[in-house]
Amino acid sequence: MATKNLYDILGVSREASQEDIRKAYLKLAHKYHPDKTGGDKAAEEKLKEINAAYDTLKNPEKRSQYDRFGQAGPGFGPGFGGNAGFGGFGFGFDNAGGFETPFEDFFDVLFGRQGAGRGRRRPAARPGNDLERRVTISLREAAAGVKRAIRFSRMEKCADCKGSGAAPGTQPRTCAECQGTGQVRRAQGFFSITQTCRQCGGRGWAIETPCSKCRGSGRVQTQRELAIDIPAGVDTGSRLRIPGEGEPGENDGPRGDLYIVIEVETHDVFVRDGNDLICEAPVSFPQAALGATVRVPSLQGEAEVKIPAGTQSGQLFRLRGLGIPDIRGYRTGDQIVRVVVETPTRLNREQKELLQRFQELTREQNYPAHVRFLGKLKEWLGG
Repeated sequence: MATKNLYDILGVSREASQEDIRKAYLKLAHKYHPDKTGGDKAAEEKLKEINAAYDTLKNPEKRSQYDRFGQAGPGFGPGFGGNAGFGGFGFGFDNAGGFETPFEDFFDVLFGRQGAGRGRRRPAARPGNDLERRVTISLREAAAGVKRAIRFSRMEKCADCKGSGAAPGTQPRTCAECQGTGQVRRAQGFFSITQTCRQCGGRGWAIETPCSKCRGSGRVQTQRELAIDIPAGVDTGSRLRIPGEGEPGENDGPRGDLYIVIEVETHDVFVRDGNDLICEAPVSFPQAALGATVRVPSLQGEAEVKIPAGTQSGQLFRLRGLGIPDIRGYRTGDQIVRVVVETPTRLNREQKELLQRFQELTREQNYPAHVRFLGKLKEWLGG
């Protein structure tokens, strides 16, 4: 049985343009669609034939092979569409994980896009790389928030070539390998795999005379200054995202982002525990024994802690709301004061005599912790 001429199937001449072939296909696909023919078997076979013909003629490479060798050429076995074995509709995977099929144009018919015209695909837009910068702030700045000016380097479009990479007065030329798409299709049996063009690296164009300033990259490194607001409540390791301040994208893709990584300096007085601040307050033996009001530092200035009589070393007192505000807007942390009872040193004769007299006057009930310790020791020794 003689094979049919693909051009005759679509009703076009061999000299027809790609747009003429596409229009003829859309018209025939609409005519023989099952919704139009009521499921007629002959129309169904005709539609398979039309799809297979279009699958070959829409591809310039396949069309060229067909014009030279006919259906005896490589890739034209039974069903000549190559990928037409699945219900008459060919398909292949592209590098984005989608499908490429004759349905792409067929859907234009079904959804009223006959006149849209897809044209040649542009290279895919790719977002720019993100940047990261570390900023060191004080504990007080972490608690209150601060505006900080930073300076960093990033790539910008070259002003001389306006980002094209070509020397002023020249233009990049369309890549001959991929015809400006940035991708090439490789046929592998029933499937066709789309890959990044090796000739142009996926850009879709090549530069014959590179720009002397950017050496053909279309980008130059610049220094940028930026004022950033660091919110109250940040801690070491906090990351602040500033959209659109990273590296420029490729093929009109969006810029990447800038990430600010916070490092909070250690403090001489305070240790941070979440949103709480911990500090130590030394008190004298008489203050701890008799009770006192002790003044302690805070990030807001000075604060007072009332310690009751009999306060022991290591005892904790909480000052509400004098810690670090929560970065999410929840409650502010507290300041925790740890009392350290200081033993006096360098005593003179009179002081020693007074302490000896004090020791003589004290009883066991004055030292309950000492009494408990002696009791446990006695139990342990079996006495």
